Amino acid sequence: MEPEKHVAPYAHLAPKMAQLSSDVLYGDVWERTDLSKRDRSLITVAALVATCRPEQTGFHMQRALQNGVKETELVELITHLAFYAG
Repeated sequence: MEPEKHVAPYAHLAPKMAQLSSDVLYGDVWERTDLSKRDRSLITVAALVATCRPEQTGFHMQRALQNGVKETELVELITHLAFYAG
C-alpha cells in the first residue's frame, strides 16, 4: 500500500523542507512497523501538547482519530499532561 502524501502548509515557502517532510517523516518514519500508527499518533499528540505547539496539534488530533485513537483518549492525554507539562 502506498503511503499517503502529506502536503505541508509551508510548501510554497520552503518546497525542499516540505518534500523532505513528506518523503522522510510521512513516507518512512510513519510507515515503520515497530509502532502502530495509533501509537505514533498518541506519542505525536502528547509531544505537541507538552511542547505547546497548537498550530500542529489540531492536524495531528484529527490524524489520531483516523488512526484509531478515541476522542476520550485524547481528552485523557491532555488532562494527564496538564500535571506533567502544564
